[in-house]
This record gives sequence, structure tokens and C-alpha cells, in this order.
Amino acid sequence: MSRRLVNLTLDTLEDLPRPCRQCVYWELDPVAADRACAAGDPGLEKEAWVSQTLLEWGSCGKLLYVDGMSAGFVMYAPPAYVPRSMAFPTSPVSADAVLLMTANVVPSFAGGGLGRMLVQGVARDLVKRGVKAIEAFGDAKYGEADATGRPGDGSGCLAPADFFLSVGFKTVRPHPRFPRLRLELRTALSWKSDVEYALERLLGSMSPETLLRPVRPATRSML
Repeated sequence: MSRRLVNLTLDTLEDLPRPCRQCVYWELDPVAADRACAAGDPGLEKEAWVSQTLLEWGSCGKLLYVDGMSAGFVMYAPPAYVPRSMAFPTSPVSADAVLLMTANVVPSFAGGGLGRMLVQGVARDLVKRGVKAIEAFGDAKYGEADATGRPGDGSGCLAPADFFLSVGFKTVRPHPRFPRLRLELRTALSWKSDVEYALERLLGSMSPETLLRPVRPATRSML
């Protein structure tokens, strides 16, 4: 299984899942987003936002491909580029952080660690650009219906708070629905360092004969 992480550009924008390609939840303030949806083509507004952010700030997203198929994506930018960031009860985002707007893995690829891979890709990019931390608004009730039986506001555009906690984020401002979470980039990059260190120790403990010995296929369990 091959995995490939690439930057979000105007060329790769069309590989976003269709609902996300047309969504401007983060890119516009609530009033402007409603107006764009009523006009019938919010996708044009999203394309304009990506174009402007790329020109003025740089990379603002990552797409992940598995065996050539689009399997997930993440979008991020300074809060000044994200009007919706001021609409949360746990705003504002810290001055030294970039906002991770949303992260999404296609359901058929869920459970394979792709979400963590997306966050690590963002972390590596932002460290090179001198950013100290990533913050995000998580949805603590992701997928739950409200009193009307409909999904709560933002449940399709915010990642679950539990996901952020599972990849190293810490809560910096609690809220029953929209906590703000933070990941220090030193922590994010230590994941890769720890794995490389463990692999180095493992290989160092093995003799050349062991390294060259062919590996027999494992016997399949009947359980």
C-alpha cells in the first residue's frame, strides 16, 4: 500500500471530497457563507480563498493519497485568514499558533493512522516556517444529533475533539461542545524521532546474518 502526501494547490483542489470541495464553512464568515450558498456556487469562493492564501501565506492544506486514491485531507492557516475562527465561544486562537481548520479521512480508509500522518505533515511544514504551535476547535459531540434530530452545527466541518487528543493535542480552553486544543510542534515532531530511534536500536541489536535471513510468511491463525 503506497501513501503519498502532497500540498493542496489549485490543481489538487478538485481531489477534495465533493461536499468539502463546495464547503466554505471556514473560509467565510457565517453571513458571507450563507450568501455564497444561496448564490449557488460556493466552490468558486473556496477556490478564491485557496488561491489568495497560497499567494499571501503559502501552503494551507495537505492531501493524502493511498494507492493513487484520495484518502484524506487537512486544511490550516493563520486565524487572520479564517473568518469563522472568531465565531466560537473558545476564540480567539493564540497569537503564536496556526489554526488547523479541519481534518478528514475518507471512511473506507479510516482506522489506518492516516489522520496522524496528516497532522505530522502539517507539523513538519509549519516548523520549517517558524511556527510554534497548532490550535484547533474540536467538536466534543461529533456526530450527535440536536433536539431536532439533525447533526449539530459544525459536526461535518470540525474534527472530533477526541481525534485531536489522540494525536497529542492538549485542551487549552475547555467547552462542553467546542473546546480549543493546542499541539506544541516539538511534541508532534518527537513522534517521528521516537520511531526512528526505536528502529535504530532494533537494527543495531541484530546481526548481519539476521538482517539478511529471508523472512518466512506468518502462519494464518484460524481464530
